[in-house]
Amino acid sequence: MNVLAIGAHFDDVELGCGGTLARYARERHEVTVYVPTVSGFANHNQQTVRSNEIALSEAREAMKILGVKNLINGDFKTLQIEFVDSLNVEILKIVEEKRIDIVLSHWPGDIHHDHHAVGQASIHACRHVKRQLLYRSNWYHSTADFRGNFYVDITATWPQKEKAIEAHASELERTGRRWLGFFRNEAENAGQRIGVKYAEVFEVLKWIE
Repeated sequence: MNVLAIGAHFDDVELGCGGTLARYARERHEVTVYVPTVSGFANHNQQTVRSNEIALSEAREAMKILGVKNLINGDFKTLQIEFVDSLNVEILKIVEEKRIDIVLSHWPGDIHHDHHAVGQASIHACRHVKRQLLYRSNWYHSTADFRGNFYVDITATWPQKEKAIEAHASELERTGRRWLGFFRNEAENAGQRIGVKYAEVFEVLKWIE
């Protein structure tokens, strides 16, 4: 099976579906991750928080941990990405070239500007893919409700997910390492609902057998 995970920035797929990607990779499926932005960014005082080079280096290490061999990076600017045809085309090219069977992408109800835009583009560009799951990689509330109704047991791959998150040292430092506790709790809560230790939950956009 050919799997495509799409995240607006380096770290999004690790947070939202890293355990599932590690599981797919372990099961010898062909996993590709596409990140359209350069992922470096500055704060409101124009001070660099994370450089593009550090973001890419951390992402490559995270992909190794998850067992993902195919990482594709675009050149859209962080925090300035829009639901535009150039983004749609980039995603569509990957879908066609890799003959993608299943897509994991941002839930478009996410309030983060980039997440929302990439989520919309993923739905549009992947409209002919038979299976698409939507994930959350944000801890902020939205005006929409995330309808998590598809669960993946990641008990065996949680250690890889945790290490992949830790590979993003610059972002962990910025968030005071709160990411780990938050997403561990999310995985434990999802796991409890289905009777396992750790799980990731998705909203099904479509699933065609």
